[in-house]
Amino acid sequence: MTELSSHLLVSVVAVDHAVWSGAAKMVTATTTEGELGVLPGHAPLLGQLVDGSQVKIETDDGDHLFEVYGGYLSVTDEGVSIPVESAKELDASAPPS
Repeated sequence: MTELSSHLLVSVVAVDHAVWSGAAKMVTATTTEGELGVLPGHAPLLGQLVDGSQVKIETDDGDHLFEVYGGYLSVTDEGVSIPVESAKELDASAPPS
């Protein structure tokens, strides 16, 4: 990822399959340290995701929302990797319950 890039390369990978990958404008997740928003150019970090929390991936074509269990969020110069035990895609257009 270059400093001038307007998108992040994001991948969500469960133990047994790739869940989602693509270019994103922003990633929002809840770690054990609190809620985190990642934009292009973010400093590298590693955070443990809260079980049952949601990861929101904002793309040019709309948002993707995942409920995740047993995972981490890793931000590097190459992008954002989200390895998890399991993930379920939710309806991002539905109002919060």
